[in-house]
Amino acid sequence: MAVPLLALAPPGRAAPSNPCPPDPAWPKLVMPHLRAALQGDREGLIVALGSSSTEGVAASGSARAYPAVLQAELSAELPHWHVAVLNRGVGGQDAPEELARMEADVVAVRPQLVIWQVGANAALHHANVGLFRIELLDGVQRLKQAGIDVILMDNQRTPRILASAGEDGIERALAQAASEAGVNLFSRSRLMDAWASEGASPAVFTASDMLHHNDRGYLCLGRALAHSIAASLAPPPA
Repeated sequence: MAVPLLALAPPGRAAPSNPCPPDPAWPKLVMPHLRAALQGDREGLIVALGSSSTEGVAASGSARAYPAVLQAELSAELPHWHVAVLNRGVGGQDAPEELARMEADVVAVRPQLVIWQVGANAALHHANVGLFRIELLDGVQRLKQAGIDVILMDNQRTPRILASAGEDGIERALAQAASEAGVNLFSRSRLMDAWASEGASPAVFTASDMLHHNDRGYLCLGRALAHSIAASLAPPPA
């Protein structure tokens, strides 16, 4: 069931008819393992791996975290296929901790696709960019060797991330690693910049802690990602 929009409106105010700005144009995501499973009438399984942005910190409930929104939106957009999304987000973690649990939390459940949201805590804590990139490539290689499609997700445009001296280097490392490893990059920074160009300030998608998404931010992130996945799985026009 889709996330109800009325819950996003402050008391006494009507919810916007569409709380999410238009998506920017994305390159098609390459997901051969997920596509093959769905076309073979098997369940599609996606694991959302990451930190607090995946866990859903600052959301009003677990059903408002982006992985739950993603599953609901994919069910609506791909009604003839069944896709499940497992939330494997743990607040405060980044690449080293996520690598340590990758086998148990991800590979062992045999998904066809992993969305790896990574880098926010690395930016906040001024992690060594070179080491971060090595860890990222190590994780991506493990996933690819296990026959899993990969989408890397970069950082949100929120005040505490933007104020971090490490943010620019982490963003570059993510883009370079995705290109070098030949995997997908879903850029939250580009997404939120596009929302801003449509007149939607990042503040309306940001929780009061100035770090995480609020319910609206998670909703629009989940929807944008679902749109991109569904469009990439759609057959080409005849």
